[in-house]
Amino acid sequence: MPMKIATLLIAGLLFTGSVFAQKGVEDGSKYGHGEDSLRCLENLSLYYEYYKQKNYAEAFPRWEIAFNECPLSNRNLYSHGEVIVEKLYKKEKDAAKKAEYYKLLMKVYDQRAQYFGNDKKYPTAYIMGKKAITMLRYNRNNPEVIKEVQPLLEDGFKALGMRTQPPALLTYMANSAAMYKMNELSGEKLVEIYTEVTKVLNKQKDATKEANKSKMQEIINSVEKIFAQSGAANCETLAEIFGPQLADHTTDLEWLKRVNRLLAKGDCGESELFYQSSEYLHRIEPSASSAFGLSRMYMKTGDTNRAIEFLTEAISLEEDADSKAKYHNTLGLIYMSQKKYSQTRAEAKKAIALKSDWGAPYILIGKAYAASASGYGSTEFEHKTVYWAAVDQFKKAKSVDAESLAEANENITLYSQYFPNTEEIFFQGLKVGDSFKIGGWINTSTSVRAKK
Repeated sequence: MPMKIATLLIAGLLFTGSVFAQKGVEDGSKYGHGEDSLRCLENLSLYYEYYKQKNYAEAFPRWEIAFNECPLSNRNLYSHGEVIVEKLYKKEKDAAKKAEYYKLLMKVYDQRAQYFGNDKKYPTAYIMGKKAITMLRYNRNNPEVIKEVQPLLEDGFKALGMRTQPPALLTYMANSAAMYKMNELSGEKLVEIYTEVTKVLNKQKDATKEANKSKMQEIINSVEKIFAQSGAANCETLAEIFGPQLADHTTDLEWLKRVNRLLAKGDCGESELFYQSSEYLHRIEPSASSAFGLSRMYMKTGDTNRAIEFLTEAISLEEDADSKAKYHNTLGLIYMSQKKYSQTRAEAKKAIALKSDWGAPYILIGKAYAASASGYGSTEFEHKTVYWAAVDQFKKAKSVDAESLAEANENITLYSQYFPNTEEIFFQGLKVGDSFKIGGWINTSTSVRAKK
């Protein structure tokens, strides 16, 4: 073969080879071509072997090559990448390197959306939802991040609707509440988001397997708790938003339940909307919140017997421990107004058993003791000993609940002035600090104290 022709053939082969060796990121193919495709396939295989062994440090450099050079290779490149990068991020102590891992983690989501955003099962909206959750997981108290992820969550919810994952719905609600507290979101908008998110979660719960329904209910309860504690769920706002809608929802069980529950959690017992929604709800399906609403209504009108009837029903229907404690304590207050002190204490103790860190039931017991003091024993000294037991309860209230401190101290000051003086104690053959047993329905031990 003439030298000139051979030279041309060799040159042509070299030229062809250089064109053929291209990365997937350059030519839009899954693995690239030529030597680059072999490099891509090799690193995909190597990183995955280390990944299966949970050796993320060794997996990382191989994965990174595949991530950068053949981004269209497969969707697992990104789901595995999330795990690898996040594991290294959590383990890293150096702040600068940690920041690099975080930046790369964000790129994992963005690049997945770029190359696999049209996936029917996991589209861009789903990917951005995951990105938002991750951003908040590591920057929960950063106002700028809270504002940055809000449109990601909102757009994701609009795009996915019923297909929005429950964790994303919970995050959307929590972030919206944070936006409201930052004055970046109106109360009306927060109510709208709560209403839509709850509607989707309830439908998802209905469609889910029985074994998973309790988990779904936990998420629904968390969403309600976030909204109830947001500050937007005040009685005036709720009445303004939901009041005009009532006429169109008198037989809408889901709507009535949601509104009634919000009003109950918001202590909107004086709200006309609470009474009306309770009546409509109770006709369709008796519930704890509707029974409590009717109880409050009858208390307001002075029909104590009917109030007790519905409050007792609310207790039997309620599953939430805090709400049930509240109902027991309310029933105790009714018995207190009827001077049924033993029953008052019984209900307060039931409330304490359900919510031991709540001071109100202890204060109620203390007041019941104090109110019954004049009926205990036959002497003035015996009457006064009851105030020792009453003050014990007030002290217990403030020891378990900081929010009860002011009321407890006020009652301690008030009733301590009714303690017997030192001379009275001496004539009874007692001294300050002695143990003392109070009988009757109170039936408790206390300690001797003198009026100061």
